[in-house]
Amino acid sequence: MSFKTTQGEPPEEEDSTTATRLRTGRMVVLLLLLPLFGQFFHYMKGLPPLWALSKAFPVISLPLVMFLRGVPRLPMVRQVLFTFLWMTVVPSFAAIFYFHQDFFLGLTAQVKLLPMLYFFSFLGLLVKLRPSLEELERAFLVCGAATLILLVILRVVVPHSWYSSQYAFGSSPLFSLDSRGERIRMPMYFAIIATLFWYRRFLATGRLWLLLAASSGFLLTLTVVKTRAMVVGMAGVCVINALVFASPRRRLLLILLAPVGLIGLFSFGYLGTMFSTDSSSGFDVRWKTIVKAVDFLGLDPVRWTFGVGTISPVSTESLFAYFDHFFFLADITWIGILFEYGVIGALLVILYQLRGLLFYRRLTAFYASPFLGSLFDYIVYVLLISNLYPPTLSPGETAVILAIFAYVWHCHLEDEAEAQAAALAEHAHAADRETR
Repeated sequence: MSFKTTQGEPPEEEDSTTATRLRTGRMVVLLLLLPLFGQFFHYMKGLPPLWALSKAFPVISLPLVMFLRGVPRLPMVRQVLFTFLWMTVVPSFAAIFYFHQDFFLGLTAQVKLLPMLYFFSFLGLLVKLRPSLEELERAFLVCGAATLILLVILRVVVPHSWYSSQYAFGSSPLFSLDSRGERIRMPMYFAIIATLFWYRRFLATGRLWLLLAASSGFLLTLTVVKTRAMVVGMAGVCVINALVFASPRRRLLLILLAPVGLIGLFSFGYLGTMFSTDSSSGFDVRWKTIVKAVDFLGLDPVRWTFGVGTISPVSTESLFAYFDHFFFLADITWIGILFEYGVIGALLVILYQLRGLLFYRRLTAFYASPFLGSLFDYIVYVLLISNLYPPTLSPGETAVILAIFAYVWHCHLEDEAEAQAAALAEHAHAADRETR
């Protein structure tokens, strides 16, 4: 499989969906495995078999790494491996001193980071499967469109009695009822990437059906999923892309209209409560968690630098009992990351995302693709919502994107090697003709 380079061509102008014929076998494999690599079922406890498979899949899929043997010059490997090892070993070691946990018990607290290994296993699958970028693009779009269609079907057919207003801590019911009304908490990884893809293509081509598709994805997230972080992140990425694609005059107009758009967005129902300090919004619980976390870190530079780890969920103890409070690190996002992993860990998390953004810029120098652009947009989205939703909860999402970037780079190097070999062969053939 070969990736044709499009040097000097802006990535938004190429329509990669018409480039090659899709191969059924590869598409079937991708469509079957992408939901697992994308952590689609990772927090769906209501579907026990798929939930258990998703939790075990980082380990089950690890043998795919064997397909990377002998593959030279794969980028980002050392950074991802170092980040994973540091963030699993160091906080587990720190928890021995601060929470009196056994080291191996502390390791179980870091199972949420196992999907980071998808960088290696998914990259191994890609190297073995050899899909074209168009096949990868189509698989992601099919998964995204299927997610949105399923969301509509569930919203129409699910009765009110299925929506739960009371559920145990740690559970993530698909159908919930809270101050935002009835919600379907659908995993939206593929749907958001598809929405960002359609929006990026609309900005490049002006085709109205693409705007309709992107608007549908955004509106379903706004009115059915009702997750504040998702809505704000998608809106932020769309605004950034609108500014990037716009002419200087339109860019100035967009900048002037941006405050009006923000006011309109945050005046929409539940989004208006994002900055509320009422107890109904949970602000008081989160603020108390922040105060207790910062007090525990104190003025000790070692705690701030390396973190203090956490208590394993399989331990007989718990953070709730230890702090006598509803203490959930994900609620306090970056303070929670600093608490568990320290400043070094927080920097590694940021660099994990930034490496993808920077590496994408390298790819655009030789390959133009709106699909790669939408993957870049998703990493921007992850950074934008990181104050509301910590990146450590779903590290596999970024790992899959980085694996695709590394695969495209690998294919580019193969193309260059083939081109050089062909040029040398042609040169040798020409020299042989001259000697005759």
